[in-house]
Amino acid sequence: MSKVVVMGAGISGHTAALYLKLGLGKSHEVIMVSPNSNYQWVPSNIWVGVGLMTPDQVKFKLSPVYKRKGITYKQAMAKSIHPEGDSGTNKSYITIEYVEEGKQGAIENVEFDYLINATGPKLNFPGTPGLGPDLFTNSVCTYDHALNSWHNLEKSLQKMEKGEHQTFLIGVGHPMATCQGAAFEYALNIAFEIDKRKLSHLADIIWISNEYELGDFGMGGAYVKRGGYITPTKVFTESILAEYGIRWIKRAGVSKVEDGKAYYELLDGTYHEQEFDFAMLIPGFAGVQIKAFNKTEEDITANVFAANGMMKVDADYSPKAYADWKAEDWPTIYQNPSYHNLYASGIAFAPPHTMSKPMESPNGTKIFPTPPRTGMPSGVIGKIVAQNIIHRIKTGKTDHPHKASMARMGAACIVSAGYGITKGQAATMTVSPIVPDWNKYPKYGRDIDKTVGLVGLAGHWMKLFMHYMFLYKAKARFGWSIIPE
Repeated sequence: MSKVVVMGAGISGHTAALYLKLGLGKSHEVIMVSPNSNYQWVPSNIWVGVGLMTPDQVKFKLSPVYKRKGITYKQAMAKSIHPEGDSGTNKSYITIEYVEEGKQGAIENVEFDYLINATGPKLNFPGTPGLGPDLFTNSVCTYDHALNSWHNLEKSLQKMEKGEHQTFLIGVGHPMATCQGAAFEYALNIAFEIDKRKLSHLADIIWISNEYELGDFGMGGAYVKRGGYITPTKVFTESILAEYGIRWIKRAGVSKVEDGKAYYELLDGTYHEQEFDFAMLIPGFAGVQIKAFNKTEEDITANVFAANGMMKVDADYSPKAYADWKAEDWPTIYQNPSYHNLYASGIAFAPPHTMSKPMESPNGTKIFPTPPRTGMPSGVIGKIVAQNIIHRIKTGKTDHPHKASMARMGAACIVSAGYGITKGQAATMTVSPIVPDWNKYPKYGRDIDKTVGLVGLAGHWMKLFMHYMFLYKAKARFGWSIIPE
């Protein structure tokens, strides 16, 4: 019997665990290690953050699902990886620390034949002094954060109803943050809710981003088909913000936040500050900082993980000039090059380079987005990693018939622009491939026939439908596996 351990029950890890059990059945053991007791559908945290959904509508308990599917579940944090075992055994294992009630602090070694690192990001709020829900800004990165954001947003709305002007600062809170899409959604939803209450004359909504041009979204921007025209996402994004009455600050790296004030540096090297009454700023992401050790307890973390704490996989990490980066640099099977039984999926794998052009201010501050790997790509990668491990276990072969490069993979993104059955809106954008391939598509970097942008009520209905569909899939209900990632 083989043992497969999955670390992290987010979109990628949860998807991998379900497919592993589906493919391996009772003959092999699938073990989930995650500190979280709940699964959350992260894209809908935006609606929690404006009071239109409750946390219970975007989450569910993991334990009953894993019990029903025959997956061993350990509510614990992974502390270290020992791919060679130790001096007493050749068996690979991870060391975990339980957080489950009644077991808190207990340490256990969990052996594995294969390991999938799907731990997702560490929300690096400390990377920007003053940032985070425990300090001076809000967050929608978790359902708890989003609920707290709604409580604070509601206070601002109440002040506006009494005639008090409010300034809202929404965007990214670190010079190299990613996940601009989530912040963009939140800005639009706040504007929509303010307008619905007829309070727009009392609001100043500001979008702040590290993007060189708006619409970069960490993908280097794109060209999209819209209304028969080919439009850069810069125009697409700016037109939406203008329509919603949101002004913007771009090429900005937030360096510090105080109560009611954010400090930032622009790419031209100048320093500025912006006052606010309510701020929601996405933090920088890092790996969760798991250690790795060889058989003699020598620290091999640098061999297994990149400097940012994310796991190295089958990518080309050699230093290159931006002009020399290629689509082929990106991984296809997400296998660690040093240890054949280690894999990483979702945000946990280290990208070989950014998609956006690296930029640096005259002061030496790097100000540009890092690559997004959330949502649809995370689910697809989790599935193909699971399929390849199933293949290896069942056949005894070491090849990988299933591949999923982000330089070949398309993705659809639906950005909520306001919640409402008849008046809601969403911006729907598809890109193919996610990572631009300038050799294959020299004019636009992507297949322009598959890269489309639309705005309207239909997009809102589609996003609402996906909310329920993907929660149904994540609960492993009847027919879950036929629903695409």
